Amino acid sequence: MRTAEIKRRFLAHFEAAGHRIAPSAPLPADDPTLLFVNAGMVPFKPYLLGLRTPPQPRMASVQKCVRTLDIDEVGKTTRHGTFFQMNGNFSFGDYFKAEAVRLAWDLVVKPVADGGYGLDAERIWATVYQDDDEAHELWRTRIGLPEERIVRRGKADNFWSMGVPGPCGPCSELYYDRGPEYGREGGPEADEDRYLEFWNLVFMQYERGEGQGKQDYPILGELPSRNIDTGMGLERMAVLLQGVDNLYEVDETRPILDAAAGLTGTTYAAPGGHADDVRLRVVADHVRTALMLIGDGVTPSNEGRGYVLRRILRRAVRSVRQLGYDEPALPHLLPVARDCMAPSYPELAADFDRIASYAYGEEDAFRGTLRQGSALLGRALTGTSERLPAGTAFQLHDTYGFPIDLTVEIAAEHGLDVDVDGFRRLMAEQRRKARQDAQAKKTGHTDFAVYRSLLDSTGPTDWVAYDTLATQATVLAVLRDGRPVGSATDGEIVTVVLGRTPFYAESGGQDSDAGVLRGPGLSADVLDVQRPVKGLIAHQVRITGGEIAPGMRVEAEVDPQWRLGARQAHSGTHIVHAALRAALGPGALQSGSYNRPGYLRLDFPWQGALSDSTRSEIEEMANLAIRDDLPVVVRHMPLAQARELGALALFGETYDDTVRVVEIGGAWSRELCGGTHVEHASQVGGIAITGESSVGSGQRRIEAATGLESFRYLARERDLVTQIAAQLNAPRAELPDRVAGLVERLKDAERGTRLLLDRVAEAEADTAAAQATDIGTVHFAHARTDGPPRRLAELITDRLPTARPGITAVASPSGFVVAANQAAQDDGLSAADLVQRLLDGRGGGNARLAQGSPPADPLAVLDLLGRVLAGAPMGRRDRRD
Repeated sequence: MRTAEIKRRFLAHFEAAGHRIAPSAPLPADDPTLLFVNAGMVPFKPYLLGLRTPPQPRMASVQKCVRTLDIDEVGKTTRHGTFFQMNGNFSFGDYFKAEAVRLAWDLVVKPVADGGYGLDAERIWATVYQDDDEAHELWRTRIGLPEERIVRRGKADNFWSMGVPGPCGPCSELYYDRGPEYGREGGPEADEDRYLEFWNLVFMQYERGEGQGKQDYPILGELPSRNIDTGMGLERMAVLLQGVDNLYEVDETRPILDAAAGLTGTTYAAPGGHADDVRLRVVADHVRTALMLIGDGVTPSNEGRGYVLRRILRRAVRSVRQLGYDEPALPHLLPVARDCMAPSYPELAADFDRIASYAYGEEDAFRGTLRQGSALLGRALTGTSERLPAGTAFQLHDTYGFPIDLTVEIAAEHGLDVDVDGFRRLMAEQRRKARQDAQAKKTGHTDFAVYRSLLDSTGPTDWVAYDTLATQATVLAVLRDGRPVGSATDGEIVTVVLGRTPFYAESGGQDSDAGVLRGPGLSADVLDVQRPVKGLIAHQVRITGGEIAPGMRVEAEVDPQWRLGARQAHSGTHIVHAALRAALGPGALQSGSYNRPGYLRLDFPWQGALSDSTRSEIEEMANLAIRDDLPVVVRHMPLAQARELGALALFGETYDDTVRVVEIGGAWSRELCGGTHVEHASQVGGIAITGESSVGSGQRRIEAATGLESFRYLARERDLVTQIAAQLNAPRAELPDRVAGLVERLKDAERGTRLLLDRVAEAEADTAAAQATDIGTVHFAHARTDGPPRRLAELITDRLPTARPGITAVASPSGFVVAANQAAQDDGLSAADLVQRLLDGRGGGNARLAQGSPPADPLAVLDLLGRVLAGAPMGRRDRRD
């Protein structure tokens, strides 16, 4: 029975039993404590914890999961995998033990012809918690399992909790006896390879307290309502129903493994081939996992989820290379994984071009990394007897992009350790310095203890940026070079902290407001606004008249035109983001942004440049939203409610329990955002995309003009077209053809010029070679040219006799070049040595060709070269100096 059919039968069984079928949640977990969904119950945690009301008291799902804690064990055993699927049925205060037991048993023993799995009831074992007499009795009397196939086990095995205070309860697990060829008799306690666990029924009925591990915590009492949470491993059930040994041999994995074996010329499960088997299993598991992660919007990066994906892809690629295949492998393997998984997840086939572009791009980048870093790592490992130093591991990471886990893995293969703790200290120091440098640009190296002390003494700033553009305020502090001062006067640039402010502090991609502070005899321009510590807002100001001092009352006024432009740009960013996702799909999720009046930029994960038609499509969708005057609505709500509504949040950002949700056109654009926005989309005025470029591997950037600046940009483009049309004396419609014709004629002219220059260089080479002289055993030619010296030196050298040592020197305004033919190199002469000697080390190259800066007196250098060659042994590597 194929895995997709096992999944279909599970959902059909529980739907018939009154369960609402929930689609699998995306793998990126909507949970701040997790990177990925790692268990089937994760999407249901708010219902199980009583935080939200479930849409129905009975639900079921087949949930995609990823676990990477044991990634280093993948392939070494047949039990570990990173991606898996968990079939689950859930009851929220509805049915309990008796119904859960019955529903599970009915499905697994029901004949295949009737829609069940048809497992042999005589080979099924059940375990129950040691004190759970009720579950024991249900299996014995209701189901009819004999006493000897019901095993009581302790808290470590058969009592479930989330690992933190909250719901918990006993559980009952189902095992299937695969027969004596898989191990010893005696039930699950004797051998869990022979007796394979396939379903865990959790009876969630108690509340646990604080404690450690799986056993050391108190039970505080009964829950107000009792819940059911079960999990059946889909791959484990496939192992049983397909009659294979392990999860790597089921229909959704084995074809990938076989494709990798065919590609690399290896055989799976061959005698003595354990190392190859491990690598093939790594490839099969990791290629499938990468497919699923990218399909759910994860893209390779150096942080968080993206880093896990990058590590998985790179381990797969390196395993293929270890099997002896050095060409790109993913184009052969990823389509096989797609074909395995598409019956269950058809969106993978529809979105495969995007998925493949990320995977193939990452493989290409990693192949370059391997070429650059492997040589250095190899030398370091050769020269190390016990432990690879932290500095070497850091250099590999920082210079060559070699991930630390790969360094550790390769070192372990050589029997060596790596100073990982030292590496992490170096990484932490690098990040600390980077943060300090970035913050210093904003705060002038201010001691943040000053701000924290001020916050403790005065309380948080009364921030009214959403409500007004002007307010009266008291000056709480004036800082110069990070230190409080009594006053500041005309011409000084200082930092001012106010008790109340209408100024927006730079955050969320939006630049800070501009404006003025006014007071008795005081005028000051606000240059920058920051939050040095949470709750406190600091204004960098230039005093343009009078004096400012703590205790003064001032009028703080935001420039209304600046704020309008900022609102247009920030709302424009949300609009472009929504248009981008509509054009490219949900994977084009904003990974960074910046906006100021008249300008926005937005970074997003994508492989390859956007086509002109795609850029036009995004721009048109954005301007249609403006034309349609979509309403802009700001709402405050609990974070859980915002996530349930589908509000987009940036990974890596932290949010309070209550969040601000900005909607443009309702669900069309719904994002968590603290910025300032227009009231209606039409107030953005217009959006003109001005550029689209790469900002790193798999990362693109869109830039656009907004508001009045978008019209100015388009006007400049119009004026430019008008000027070109006038210069070419052509209608605008004919400009592309006219320009193309000019470009082609220019290319023809360049080709003619290159041909002429080549003929001139060949004539110069003929002359120089004909005038070559013998200096000792060396045939020496030289020339001076106004053209490229490197090309001329190569041409002259090619014309010298090949049987005799030949040296060529060419001087030009752009450099000094020395070339040595093969006979000269065989005789111990080196072009690089000669250039270094003649130019006092100002040059470099190799034994065949070397170049240095043009000498002040080329004739003197040529004369020196002749004298060096006259004593040719001086040029030999073994007798220099």
